Amino acid sequence: MLKQKLLVLAASAALVSLPAAGQSTPPRQPKIGFVNTQRILSQSAPAVQAQKRLEAEFQKRDQELARIADELKRMQADLDKNAVTMGETQRRNKEREFGELNRDFQRKQREFREDLNQRKNEELKQVIDHADRIVRQIAEQEKFDIIFQEMPAYVSPRIDITDKVIKALEGKSSAK
Repeated sequence: MLKQKLLVLAASAALVSLPAAGQSTPPRQPKIGFVNTQRILSQSAPAVQAQKRLEAEFQKRDQELARIADELKRMQADLDKNAVTMGETQRRNKEREFGELNRDFQRKQREFREDLNQRKNEELKQVIDHADRIVRQIAEQEKFDIIFQEMPAYVSPRIDITDKVIKALEGKSSAK
């Protein structure tokens, strides 16, 4: 947070001191913009499409994990209900089978989370990279001096260009 404030102060000081001595034209006000990356990741068409791709890609594995979880619940309920009436060998075999299935389930669940996180990061990186290119394009076209992308405590709607970036990501005109 302190680092961001120092960056803003340094950028503001640099922008204010831009006009050279002896310059006849009055200094122009710096043009500052802001992009809300979280809104881009939640509202833009490419981000929504990426989320749908991930859901489709991982749906089968998620269903398999749900099936195993249900089987574990049934096995646990059976053990709880019938442990007293089972023979010692049968009970140990059921407990061993339950333990093996539980370890397999936990391993699959961990692998699922790791794979999902990796793919999610890959998909979101593509959206962010595309959005960054659009932000640079808007900055050059509209002659912005600086555009911030981190979430500050307050942003005036006057300098928020997030909607322009989202429209550009969706293939619509980025200029208003």
